Amino acid sequence: MIKTYKTVLAAMMACGLVMTATTASAQIKERTFRAATSNVSGNPQVDGLEKFAELVGQKSGGKMQVKVFTGAVLGKDIQVVSSMQGGTIDFATMNTNLLVGIAKEAGLVDLPYLFDNEKIAYTVLDGSVGKKIHGALEPKGLVGLAFFDMGYYSLHNSKHKITKVEDLKGLKMRVTETPITIDTYKAWGAATVPLPYAELYTALEQGVVDGGGQPPLNMIYGKIGEVSKYYTVNRYSFTPVSLLMSKKVMDGLSADEQKVIRDAAKDSLEFQRQSSLKKSNETLEQLKKSKTEVTELPESEIARFRDAVKPVIEKYSKQYNEALATEMFAEIAKAKAAKK
Repeated sequence: MIKTYKTVLAAMMACGLVMTATTASAQIKERTFRAATSNVSGNPQVDGLEKFAELVGQKSGGKMQVKVFTGAVLGKDIQVVSSMQGGTIDFATMNTNLLVGIAKEAGLVDLPYLFDNEKIAYTVLDGSVGKKIHGALEPKGLVGLAFFDMGYYSLHNSKHKITKVEDLKGLKMRVTETPITIDTYKAWGAATVPLPYAELYTALEQGVVDGGGQPPLNMIYGKIGEVSKYYTVNRYSFTPVSLLMSKKVMDGLSADEQKVIRDAAKDSLEFQRQSSLKKSNETLEQLKKSKTEVTELPESEIARFRDAVKPVIEKYSKQYNEALATEMFAEIAKAKAAKK
């Protein structure tokens, strides 16, 4: 009798498990999403998106597929943001500084000379400050899933070698369409020309601009080094890249499907960041062996670049949510102390 009872109970439990699995499975539907990026294949942003897409497929049992579209084929950055808000593009990677017009808090991590190294940046972005920045985007139709890395920005131009702050005076420098970047370059004496990244190569080729700021990755993968004779390593900005999802699309998913998305984003982070660190070093070495002349500034000169932009840091720390800026600087100080 006892044996029979146990057999029946085991059978019932097995059925229950099957039913639970079936129910869970029913919460994940066949779906195909589109993910946009301005970058081209080989760039760590694309690497991260492709890993994310692979993980979404795995975690959904093949039911949810993400197709990655590179090279701005789905539109320039600002257009893509608008399309995501409307729900016609599902995912994108976007330099966080391009989101300032939607949520001013996003501009805080674009402050010049904010993070001394990648480890400090990752610690702050993965903590409460990063969550609050992404949280500010949700009422505006975007869900921040993770912060990717694309390396440190440094200066490039086609006119002359930059060895000191004064060498920027009068140069027409392309900047992202964001107030902090514009004011940073003005503080160095440059003339600023706001342009989307997708237009940069042609603008350099035609002499519309003399230069700008890019990480080594874009100098190679975006071929900016082909139209810039000089590159000056001053690592003035670690600009995080937000992996974003349309809130309208996210809200249309079941809880199980949303979990697949969030887990895939989290699990893609380590891969993407390792790819960025490795390729940032590799592309800088490639650049040194190319026709572009690379200048690495001494700390004494970098200190002069830092000093020149202190008013920019003070101005936007107040304008872009002073309380959050204070919290961010405290988290940076904590991360620096932990490193020691």
